[in-house]
Amino acid sequence: MAPDQPKKKATKITSGRARRVLKVGELATSVGTSYLWNAIRAPFQSTGEREKALLDTHIKNAMRIVERSQELRGAFTKLVQMLSMRDDILPAEVLSVLSSVQSQVPPMDYGLIREQIRRELGKAPEQLYAWFDPEAFAAASLGQVHRARLHSGAEVVVKVQYPGVEDTVKQDLQNIKALLNVFTLIARDVMRQRVDPSDVYRELEERLYEELDYLNEARNIERFREMFADDPEVIIPSVYPELTSRRVLTMEYVEGYPLANVLAPGVDQELKDWIAKKYFRVVWRQVFEYGTLHTDPNPGNYLVTYHPKLAILDFGSIRIFPEPIRKAYLQLADALLRDDRTTMQQCFVTLEFLDPDQDPAPMVQIMKIIFEPLLVDRPYHPRDYNTVERGIEIAKIAIEHRIFKDPGHRVFLVRALMGLDAYLKQAGTVANWHREFRACVQRALELQRPTSRGKQAW
Repeated sequence: MAPDQPKKKATKITSGRARRVLKVGELATSVGTSYLWNAIRAPFQSTGEREKALLDTHIKNAMRIVERSQELRGAFTKLVQMLSMRDDILPAEVLSVLSSVQSQVPPMDYGLIREQIRRELGKAPEQLYAWFDPEAFAAASLGQVHRARLHSGAEVVVKVQYPGVEDTVKQDLQNIKALLNVFTLIARDVMRQRVDPSDVYRELEERLYEELDYLNEARNIERFREMFADDPEVIIPSVYPELTSRRVLTMEYVEGYPLANVLAPGVDQELKDWIAKKYFRVVWRQVFEYGTLHTDPNPGNYLVTYHPKLAILDFGSIRIFPEPIRKAYLQLADALLRDDRTTMQQCFVTLEFLDPDQDPAPMVQIMKIIFEPLLVDRPYHPRDYNTVERGIEIAKIAIEHRIFKDPGHRVFLVRALMGLDAYLKQAGTVANWHREFRACVQRALELQRPTSRGKQAW
C-alpha cells in the first residue's frame, strides 16, 4: 500500500443533532437559493450567458458541499462521496468537484483510535500486535488505516472506524433529505431526469450501513477471494478474523505501487498494456460471471505488485446483483455482439431500462453508442472515444424518446465502467477491445452451461 501523509489532525467528528441539522439546513438553503436566483435572471440573459451562469452555479454549489463535508466529516462525507456516483442526478461539473472529497479527509488523533481498538477487540493495540504504527498512512470518511505487525511476524494493515461516526448516521441521513430535494429539482430542470428522492435515499442508507459494518466487508473480501481463486494474477488480501470486529478490520499487507503511479507518463507501455487488459477482464468477470461488482474504482483501492499482479484492497462498496440481472447483462452483451435486437428488447425489460410497451429502437441506439469501442473488430485507442460527447448524444436520445428509467444496478455499473474507461484512457492501450470483450462474454456463457467442465484460464 502506498503511504499517504496528511498533515492535519482531527480530534473528533462534529456532533450534536441541532448543530448538524443547522449546518446542513444552511447548505440546502444556499444551494437552493443559488439555483432560484439563476432561474430568475435567465430570461434576461443570452443563451451563452445562461450556460455560463449555470456552470458557475454548479461549481460554486459543489464547492459549498465539499467544504461542509470536510467540516462535518463522518457519515455526511461518505454520503457526499456516494452522491458523486449519481450521474443521473448531478451534472458532470458537480460530480468532478464532489469526487475530490475522497482524498481530503485528515486522520484522527491516535489516542481515540487506540481506545476504539481496545473497545472493539478487548485489548490495546500494543498488546494485540507486535508493532502498531500510531501514524495513519491512509484516511477516509468513515475510518483510517494503520500498518502493524503480528506476533507471528506477518505484516498487516488495520482499518479502524472513527469513534462516533455511527452515531451521526441517522442524523445525517435525515439531514441529507433536504439536499436530495434540491438535487432532484436539478435533475428535473437541468438534467431532464425524473428521479425519485425516496429511492436515492434508500440506496444511500443501505450502502452506508453496509460500509459501516467491517464484518460485512470481511465477508466481501472472502467472496472475492473465492471468485478470483483461479486467477494467479489477482491478489485479494486475506482477513484475520480474530483481530476483526464490526469497527476494526485486520488484513494482509500487500506491497506494491498505486495504480495511479503505474499509469503515469514515463512508465513502460508494456506494463500499462498488461494492467489495462487485466483490469478490463477483472471488471467484466465480476459483471458476467458473478454479478458481484466492486463499485469504487478509486485508484487508491488498487495496487500493482512487482510480478506483475493486480491487487484489490478496499471492499466496503460491493454491489451484488440478483441472478436474473446478472444473466440479463450477459445476454445483453451477447446480443449486442450478434446484433440480436429481439434479445436486446427482452433484456431491456428485465433490466428495467424500458417498459414492455416501449419502442426498443432508441435504447438499442444508446447501447451501440455506449459500447462502440467494443463492437468494432479492429484495434481501438481508448482516447478515440469522447465520453463527454457521447454522453450528450445519449442524453438527447433519452430526452427525445422519454427514456427515464434508472434502476439502482445501472448506477453502480456505470460507476465501475466510468472507472474502467478512465484507466484505459490513462494507459493509452491500443488493442482490439472487441475481441477482448467477446472473450469475456464467451467465457461467461461457457461457464454457465451445464456441460461446462470447469473454469478456463486466461
